[in-house]
Amino acid sequence: MEKAKQFRIGILTLSDKGSRGEREDASGQVVREMVAELGEVACAQILPDDLETIVTCLRDWSDREQLDLILTTGGTGVSPRDVTPQATRQILDYEIPGMAEAMRQRSLEVTPHAMLSRALAGVRGTTLIVNLPGSPKGVRENLAVVMPALEHAILKIGGDPTECAVP
Repeated sequence: MEKAKQFRIGILTLSDKGSRGEREDASGQVVREMVAELGEVACAQILPDDLETIVTCLRDWSDREQLDLILTTGGTGVSPRDVTPQATRQILDYEIPGMAEAMRQRSLEVTPHAMLSRALAGVRGTTLIVNLPGSPKGVRENLAVVMPALEHAILKIGGDPTECAVP
């Protein structure tokens, strides 16, 4: 079997407490472990739940670092400090709603609180950006849903001209 292309990946953890060193970043570590076969984690950072700070980082990682994939963890709920979806939406060229819908659908099988998730997935330039929940359990459940489609999505976003139809 052909080895998957090695992509450049960013993991952005959004947590006020984590950014101050008051909480260990367990969710970012789960992301790192789950994407190890997909590529190299070229950028990883823990930032506070601050809209402009998140926007700046997402733009920088997409435009300057030219990452293939950015996975955010945290800030997707409904509390006043949960601003990851707003920041992501500000910088996206377009959304891929099916990815976020699939994650919510799977999570609803586990908890009714999944309907409160405002996670997004979309594209800026040639970078796929996916918002994940902030808990390690939520990251595992949600990332497992989209993992089978990530390589194909990244290749297509990068301009792969091959046919998508399966014979």
